Amino acid sequence: MQQKLMALAVAALASGAAFAQSNVTIYGTIDVGFSHLKEHQNKGVKNKNAINAGQSADSLIGFKGVEDLGNGNKALFVLEAGFQNDTGKQNGDFLAEQAFLGLSGGWGTAIAGRLIAPRHGFLSAMDPFSAGTLGSYHNVFSDLNLRRLKANPGVTPNVSAEASLADIHRVSNAVAYVSPSFGGFNITAAYATNGVGSEISKKNDAKVCTVLPRYANGPLDVGVVYQQVKMDEAVTGVAKTDVKLKQWTAGAAYDFGVAKVSAFYDSFKIDAGNTAHTVYGIDGLKLKSWLLGVTMPYGKHSLRASYTQSKLNAAAFDGDAKARQWALGYGYSLSKRTSLYAAYADVKNDKTHGYRRAAFLSDSTNDYGDAARGGYQKGFQFGLKHDF
Repeated sequence: MQQKLMALAVAALASGAAFAQSNVTIYGTIDVGFSHLKEHQNKGVKNKNAINAGQSADSLIGFKGVEDLGNGNKALFVLEAGFQNDTGKQNGDFLAEQAFLGLSGGWGTAIAGRLIAPRHGFLSAMDPFSAGTLGSYHNVFSDLNLRRLKANPGVTPNVSAEASLADIHRVSNAVAYVSPSFGGFNITAAYATNGVGSEISKKNDAKVCTVLPRYANGPLDVGVVYQQVKMDEAVTGVAKTDVKLKQWTAGAAYDFGVAKVSAFYDSFKIDAGNTAHTVYGIDGLKLKSWLLGVTMPYGKHSLRASYTQSKLNAAAFDGDAKARQWALGYGYSLSKRTSLYAAYADVKNDKTHGYRRAAFLSDSTNDYGDAARGGYQKGFQFGLKHDF
């Protein structure tokens, strides 16, 4: 889905005429289209045709407001509710997209609530497909969770820990600080006591810590992210364990005018500790991923292309495994707020037993079946998106 880096969202709130007076703005996105998914690796998985919502961007309705407090300080809030406009159903919890309140001034911006994870927002900015459509980078490495990794099926982690650990999209019970911009350079720091777990007690949550220094000025956009997730036994389902997920990400984009070239590299490692090692067999697991992409605008038209690769190394999985995706996309602006889009993507996976990463996962896939684990690895889609 198309996401905006939290820092940019806050910066957008913190500038312009919107702060001239107290006000509330209603905005949103409606996205609907058709997708055709095809399995080309495993037998017994049928093709899938569907009318889907939120293919290129989450369908949502949002409210944002600001109040001038004087002396250059402002109060601000953002509330976003996602929905599936193809069925009319609510998408998850009521305000699952974003819900935060904060203060802003010459000293920077501080917010608290449910936020887009800074790392995910940064990678979405590096992805030509903005983490949306079938071309999204996270098809090949975001679906990494404890259930899929664990060596002992008898141990069941907390269901909420089944989040995409290699690419956490949002964090709850979070606080974040965005520094002022110094010639295009700023720092975002965020801490969440409930990233993928439940905030019930001191020993019953998953803590997420993120730091993002970033320089965005003119055609150049470059940043480095460090993210750590610390989970205890209440989340993992393993007694007396302390699992740490450590992640480094570096990315850059440069707009040449005729084309914007972008790339990122991501290194993910699990430090499971001695106790978890005996149950999960995943201590020291490493996942290295990278993307190279290009966006070419031409009037109302735009072309997009990307190549993404992910390599998993873990002794529990009998060696290394790779997943590779190439994707092509096209966009056409009918107006400033309405656009057409199309995308095609193809994923190829190594057949190593433990890592059969699947793109375009559907409800028909499962974590333990061999054939179904492959999911859909080839497909195209087109649709219509309107922003209001």
